[in-house]
Amino acid sequence: MSERIFNFSAGPAVMPVSVLEEAQGALLDFAGTGIGIAEHSHRGGPFEGVMKQVEADCRALAEIPDDYALLFLQGGASTQFFQVPANLLPADGTADYILTGSWSEKALKEAKLYGKTHVAATTAEGNYRRIPRADEVRYSASPVYAHFTSNNTIFGTQWPSEPPAPPAAAFLACDASSDIFSRPLDVKRYGLIYAGAQKNLGPAGVTLVIIRRDLVERRARELPTMLRYDTHAKDGSLYNTPPTLSIYLMGLVLKWIRGQGGLAGMETLNRRKAETIYQALEACGGFYQCHAGEGSRSLMNVTFRTPSPELDARFVKESEQAGMSGLKGHRSVGGMRASVYNAFPLGGSEALASFLKDFAKRNG
Repeated sequence: MSERIFNFSAGPAVMPVSVLEEAQGALLDFAGTGIGIAEHSHRGGPFEGVMKQVEADCRALAEIPDDYALLFLQGGASTQFFQVPANLLPADGTADYILTGSWSEKALKEAKLYGKTHVAATTAEGNYRRIPRADEVRYSASPVYAHFTSNNTIFGTQWPSEPPAPPAAAFLACDASSDIFSRPLDVKRYGLIYAGAQKNLGPAGVTLVIIRRDLVERRARELPTMLRYDTHAKDGSLYNTPPTLSIYLMGLVLKWIRGQGGLAGMETLNRRKAETIYQALEACGGFYQCHAGEGSRSLMNVTFRTPSPELDARFVKESEQAGMSGLKGHRSVGGMRASVYNAFPLGGSEALASFLKDFAKRNG
């Protein structure tokens, strides 16, 4: 096998090496059963044990109360963009959306298919360089829910904490795909949280939905069986064949997070990784420009550029030669993007910081 390099991909993202090594053996023989984990029936005892343990570890890490259901679904966050309003937004109801980037825009677009919508705040002017201030968030009179995206992978911004609470009858809904379990989370402030696993929780293929049980029972309209939250809640996410391998790997990642000191320990490490890069960018005398403004900068995705597109291209090429992959920025922003999710090693941030300084010295 060739030597592993530093993977700054925005997702699917780097996974802990110890998790990958443990999974190697389980793919051939899981827990001495003589059957690989990807081959086990989802109705059999071995995988039922996996499901129970994954849910237990999820609950323990984020202190998720019993009055919330945990669903392990397919379709990614993009399916949740429409599944949330399909289940929970009546045709005569209003859902409030806070726009901080492309993913929240897409979520709003899907909600418009089911009911009325209201933009409670947006920072589109200026190409989403910042998170809205609390005094900029203006909810409608009586929304069913208020939706926001906690971290914006493309633009490199992140909510430092939740937005203001919506009106009393409404609940807060969050797309936490790119920072789920990267820091402590007060689940009780939300009605619903969803996240694709492929950035912080494991491989692509499984979506975690944390939903208050009273919301599971709501029925805004008649829906196909597979689109109903109660279908999956009643059968413990086993109504149909779930993404068994992805769920197993999520379980290993959850155990790894626990070994890092839980969510508090994860935040400490993630903050150190991101600050290592931000400090290097600032130390280069204005050669680099961060896309996100101070106070809104993400601990997961660091977005920046050099003085010219030509130098951006050179940076990406030379960084690849130096063993750093995935640093090209999204076309909406340009420049570079360093994604440093949970499993990304501190050594990778330190290597990038050194490269940033050297590149600026040679091209400044």
